[in-house]
Amino acid sequence: MRITWFAWLARHADEYGYSDGPLRATIGTVAVLVTAALLWFALHRHRPAAVAAAGLTCALGVGWLAFH
Repeated sequence: MRITWFAWLARHADEYGYSDGPLRATIGTVAVLVTAALLWFALHRHRPAAVAAAGLTCALGVGWLAFH
């Protein structure tokens, strides 16, 4: 699933604001993923909350990167 998501994002990168260059897009995406991972580890004792927080962070973070 994750590989499919990244493949889709790579194909449509210029449609979603990632056209500022691959370095800036990579830095922004990695920052979003690290933030999601930190939330996951912080909430790991409550798995449903960890999944929800990490998923929401990824969706909002990538969405923000895409349209700003």
